[in-house]
Amino acid sequence: MTDTLVAVRQELVILRDRRFSLLFAARTSSMLGGAFGPVALAFGVLALPGATALTLSLVVAAESLSMVVFMLLGGVIADRLPRFRVMMAADLGAAAAWGGLAVLLITGWAPLWLLITLSAVAGMATAMFFPASTGVVPEVVPAERLQTANGLLRLGMNGARIGGLAVAGGCVALVGAGWTMVINAGLLLASAAFTAGLRLPRVVTPAAAQGSMLRDLREGWDEFRSRQWLWVPVTQFAFVVMALQAVWTVIGPVVANERLGGAKGWSWVLGAESVGMLVGVLIAIRVRPRRPVRLVVYMAFPLALVPLALGAGAPLLVAALVAFVAGIALDTLTVVWDTTLQREIPQSALSRVSSYDALGSLMLGPLGMLIAGPAVALVGAQASMLGSAVLIAVASLLALLSPGVRDLRWTTPVVPAPRTDGDAPLSQPAPTALVEAA
Repeated sequence: MTDTLVAVRQELVILRDRRFSLLFAARTSSMLGGAFGPVALAFGVLALPGATALTLSLVVAAESLSMVVFMLLGGVIADRLPRFRVMMAADLGAAAAWGGLAVLLITGWAPLWLLITLSAVAGMATAMFFPASTGVVPEVVPAERLQTANGLLRLGMNGARIGGLAVAGGCVALVGAGWTMVINAGLLLASAAFTAGLRLPRVVTPAAAQGSMLRDLREGWDEFRSRQWLWVPVTQFAFVVMALQAVWTVIGPVVANERLGGAKGWSWVLGAESVGMLVGVLIAIRVRPRRPVRLVVYMAFPLALVPLALGAGAPLLVAALVAFVAGIALDTLTVVWDTTLQREIPQSALSRVSSYDALGSLMLGPLGMLIAGPAVALVGAQASMLGSAVLIAVASLLALLSPGVRDLRWTTPVVPAPRTDGDAPLSQPAPTALVEAA
């Protein structure tokens, strides 16, 4: 036990690094604002005169669609420009969008077209932020600390998400949806300020700075498709996310209303998953898998436990328990996957590859939400749950057939491109013992 605590303290030394602590603060602030925003938007839009569920759907869909549409562009920009500056600009853009939405809700003058436009701007800002935030981590921390850094970032983000969701509803009730959005905008401005403090040396990436953006996209696609270990799990998770979106947004609430006590019971399931995600991060910080992508695929199987249990008629306690296990698996695989991308993909293409990863993994999610309702009407909620579990399991089994997925081992990390200021590289080759440890 003592050795474990010492090992954990050694891992946490990274928090003393100024640049990483700033990145940690920025990502945590951004996620905390992200937890406030959707809750305030939902209640604020529904409270507008004449607003309906369709009104809210149009506003929310505008944000999601914009994020998907601009994700690849975000990857290209993040590989061309200093990534921390792209993140800062994205936070400022998101703060402006959410601040604009706040003004509309506070004043009561909120035409639908303007709500949709500002929501789309917020989605575009997210699309700019995500690829840059993935690519900036290897510029901030040494290569041997990447997994610890990813784990701690996820820990801060998950804690902010849980805390934000816990108090967002009360904040809306206390000060109103508009002023809650002001808090969201303020947290995004704080994130931009923390990110500005990074002041990272410029990394010279000549290949990304030449030619057209279309060429950059093709090069990113070539990097993506040339790695079987990469595109196979992304294809797998396209179907996994499709099933989970159906479960968490539509089928699960239906089952909860039928026999888990409604919203209160469903909140216990969601809360258990969130706690599991925190535990998963702590595990992921310490685990050093021999074959990381195979572990990522294995960790998808526990995600089928929630729909399997609910489809089999499990009581609330069992549903919460399996949701806890699923949360552990979800953040364990996320940290290991992010670290694998950062170690195996050249830094000059990392943001573009991560944008293809995000687009591929998320593209079927809206389809899952669309077909969930008709599926429940046709075969019932419990049968739909079982079908979702089967889809997750089959997609994961098929992914394991790939030799690239089964066999990839972490290699020595890519050395960063030379810096114009003559500084030493921030990343060093990882010790062999660390890479090969079980």
